[in-house]
Amino acid sequence: MTTANPLLDATVAPFGLPAFGAIDSAHFRPAFEAAMAENSAEIERIATDPRTPDFDNTIAALERSGRRLRDVGAVFWNLAATDSTPELQAVEREASGALARHETEILLNAALFARVDALFSRRESLALSPEQARVLELIHTRFLRAGARLDESARARMTAISERLANLTTTFAQNVLADEAAYVLLLEKSDLDGLSEDFRAAAAEVARERGAPGKYGVTLARSNLETFLQSSTRRDLREAAFRAFAGRGESGGDTDNRAVIAEILRLREERAKLLGFDNFAAYKLDDTMAKTPAAVRELLDRVWEPALAAAKAERDELQALAQRVGDNLDIAAWDWRFYAERLREEHYALDQTALRPYFSLDAMIAAAFHVAERLFGLRFVEVHGLELYHPSVRVFDVRDAGGAHVALFLGDYFARPSKRGGAWMSEFRGQERLDDDVRPIVVNVMNFAKAPEGETTLLSLDDARTLFHEFGHALHGMLSDVTYPSIAGTSVARDFVELPSQLYEHWLLEPQILREFARHAATGEPMPEDMLERIARSRHFNQGFASVEFCASAYVDLDLHERGAGRDFDAGVFERESLARISMPQEIVMRHRTPHFTHVFAGDGYSAGYYSYLWAETLDADAFEAFVETGDVFAPQVAAKLREHVYAAGGRQDPASAYLAFRGRMPSVEPLLRQRGFSASRDA
Repeated sequence: MTTANPLLDATVAPFGLPAFGAIDSAHFRPAFEAAMAENSAEIERIATDPRTPDFDNTIAALERSGRRLRDVGAVFWNLAATDSTPELQAVEREASGALARHETEILLNAALFARVDALFSRRESLALSPEQARVLELIHTRFLRAGARLDESARARMTAISERLANLTTTFAQNVLADEAAYVLLLEKSDLDGLSEDFRAAAAEVARERGAPGKYGVTLARSNLETFLQSSTRRDLREAAFRAFAGRGESGGDTDNRAVIAEILRLREERAKLLGFDNFAAYKLDDTMAKTPAAVRELLDRVWEPALAAAKAERDELQALAQRVGDNLDIAAWDWRFYAERLREEHYALDQTALRPYFSLDAMIAAAFHVAERLFGLRFVEVHGLELYHPSVRVFDVRDAGGAHVALFLGDYFARPSKRGGAWMSEFRGQERLDDDVRPIVVNVMNFAKAPEGETTLLSLDDARTLFHEFGHALHGMLSDVTYPSIAGTSVARDFVELPSQLYEHWLLEPQILREFARHAATGEPMPEDMLERIARSRHFNQGFASVEFCASAYVDLDLHERGAGRDFDAGVFERESLARISMPQEIVMRHRTPHFTHVFAGDGYSAGYYSYLWAETLDADAFEAFVETGDVFAPQVAAKLREHVYAAGGRQDPASAYLAFRGRMPSVEPLLRQRGFSASRDA
């Protein structure tokens, strides 16, 4: 290149951060091209190395290759998700296919695979460390699952499928983002009945940012929408907002995803069958803890029956409440959360509006940090003055008990139109120590409604759970302690990756944490003891609803990838038929409807794998009991084993072995059923 490109420059910002201030969207195309060319040259050298294959000149060399491409990609994909622009979206559409083709060509390189395969065939004689043996096994499996043993014609088809799928999943994600960004429900002051003062202030800020000062805006960010549906007394407005949320991706216009879904499903099925599997679900689950679609269905069925019974009982209670207060209506999807909150208040004297002042964003961040210090000896020191990709992002130097740098943690907490919906953890740099001790740079992304300048951002209890959940993922990345980058941090089986995050949620509601951090934002007074008790007693409230909306999405995901899509496939019809088979209540809508199911169609991560949250919950329910059994939820000896075998271990051993090393046994489903309130001791 004749001009400097900060993405390719060796100089970086403090802590190894990307030089965000110098990066422009125009830098990404040439950076990707240069990094892919460099990686291709690295692969060629490994594949044509005249020396006999050994671990260092083949496997370790593969681990070292592509570092610049990983760095460029980390910056790009994080920005494309959190601060997207039309220019970045154009690069995304172009780069996704090129990167998929590049990766597939590496995995289908016959000479390269021959070296890997030769090493794998004599792995018992190589005197490898356990970590090296695991890396070799995983890399060999990755080549096989990409089609390395296929004939030339089939390999060419696999390359074409991978490239096309990358383009389609990018289109899917951009369509959902476009629908979310385009929508705002503008309200007048007379429309605000039932909404808390902090919600009104945040809604006024949304409207101002959308060019409608003096009005109030409701967006499709889940946190914002859920609060509106729980609180607004205006049924017509609740219906309008809910229908917009549920209808993302099926507008009939340029952002309609239904044809995109059909093509994705056909290509995934074709890829699976080229590799000898009956369907894509069988292919995708083959290298997970579950192993088979039948095992996933068995788990879903164990939860579905009691969940459905509970949800029907909950519906009847809501209907009776509506009639009792004089509302002559049949409970609909946009009513459930509203009447559930009235019922929660009636049963437990818990009002979400009254709870929110005790869950300020700053206090919940501090609580998450405190738990990490108690469990793992970490300290979080906020760093100011660094140039980041958005002014609202906060950054923390993570240190161990001795003061040594462990990781850099970024918190991107607020919703904005340029950010895709949801919440997630990602990395700008992963941990490794193959040549140097590389410390990770981890980011948590949320979509909370920001309070006006100078006011305190308040969270719902569900928001606070989300924060703890994603911070559990962040710790999985920050505490990673392995040699090889391909097994670092969250590079584990999909149905194991949710264990560290879901387990971390447990500490939020521990009384000692709430007593210290759940303090009223205005007065600083701790949460009253009777409120703590009522929160504990309400832990199973509305669990039928929550379990049904989740399981429905998991069933539909599995059905889609077991049955595939014929030429006359209609996503809406398929969804309705799939839900009818499980007797889905009409008053509940699946948590992620098919046209905007980004977990499944905006990439390959959770395809045929949305069940993973439930699978991991069988582990996390049992794992937390390991602490409870000691009488100390911060028991040092249990925390040390948890860190060693789960949070720090990455993928250096298979998930079942990792869990057994921590717990000494595998769990049954019973702790999960108790956790959801579906055991014989279920609370009212």
